[in-house]
Amino acid sequence: MTATAGADQFRTIAEIGGDVAWIVDCANGLPRYISPCLEQLLGYNFDDVYDQMNGGAPDSALACLCAGLPARLARYAAGDLARVRVVRQFDQPHRDGRLVPVEVVSSLLFDAAGRPDVLVGIVRDLTVQREREAEQRRFAGMLNHEFRTPLSTIDGAIQRLESTGANADGPTRERYRRISTAVERLIGMLDDYLSPERVEQIGGKRPADSIDPRQLLGDAGGWVVAAGHRVTLDFGDLPASLRCEPQGVRLALKVLVDNALQYGPVEAPVALSGRRAGGGVELLVRDFGCGVPAAETAQIFARSWRGSNAGARPGSGLGLYMARSVIEVHGGMLSVRNAEPEGAEFRIWLPVRQSTGKNVASSGHTSDNSGNNYRLAPGIKNTGG
Repeated sequence: MTATAGADQFRTIAEIGGDVAWIVDCANGLPRYISPCLEQLLGYNFDDVYDQMNGGAPDSALACLCAGLPARLARYAAGDLARVRVVRQFDQPHRDGRLVPVEVVSSLLFDAAGRPDVLVGIVRDLTVQREREAEQRRFAGMLNHEFRTPLSTIDGAIQRLESTGANADGPTRERYRRISTAVERLIGMLDDYLSPERVEQIGGKRPADSIDPRQLLGDAGGWVVAAGHRVTLDFGDLPASLRCEPQGVRLALKVLVDNALQYGPVEAPVALSGRRAGGGVELLVRDFGCGVPAAETAQIFARSWRGSNAGARPGSGLGLYMARSVIEVHGGMLSVRNAEPEGAEFRIWLPVRQSTGKNVASSGHTSDNSGNNYRLAPGIKNTGG
């Protein structure tokens, strides 16, 4: 295929996808083609771009399209292939003076003799992506503030109790220590999952990650065993991979497991299971306790809500609120129902990207990807799937 034919195919594909396509001649550095939709995005048409680039103005508003082309060609001629394809993100001035966040992806195409013939590229509007990332940061900042404020109050109170309770008995001092440790752990979780730096990393550097959902359930089972309780585990027909932010889903599962350990009898197991359902997957955490009062199921995920059966159990009413928030950020749902004959069952539902291809992975084996290989903690058995 010639470079010209390849450029024509690229142009067609790019425009079908809604991106601004452009083609620049490597010999003279001038544009051969630019999508008409560039005018909608930046306010300039082909003639504007051609005139600016033909004038050789290095600081022109559209010089970004082939910035550094001579240097790229020189490096390629010297055997350096690192700049054949380049991806850049920056704020591009619109004709009316405002800045438009864009991503410019460019690549060299070669003639039959292997010489660079044209530089092809696309310009993508990142406005919606930037707004979504800003909303994620605002959301995380709100959660961080809402959780940290009561935790700081508790932390200050427990420090005063410890400093003034030097003559308290041993069990009381131990309770103070456990409260202080729990507060430190929760503040650490805020730094790990809801700090601005963490959200910036999640939102700005990668698409959604993936993990074997059986690994998530296996980890949850390990937490139950570590707490000295029994667990039953059923993987059902879970797929080998789930698109999500693994640490966020782990956090939500940890909240549900801690809840089951608090409200379920010590002698009864915590039941963990998974299955495909409604175009996604379900991860279920069930205890065998007294369940949720029917009149309170609609309020149980509200911020700072504590059920009438909470009694003297520790808790601030923020865990389930945080867990649902994390799952909803993934486009999923967190719900609860009372199970028969007893206990409460919490259900995480997460969407699964549909594929028309065949699933060639065996349901009894994992892939060779290290992210998908999983092992169960000692003492856990898979009771199904």
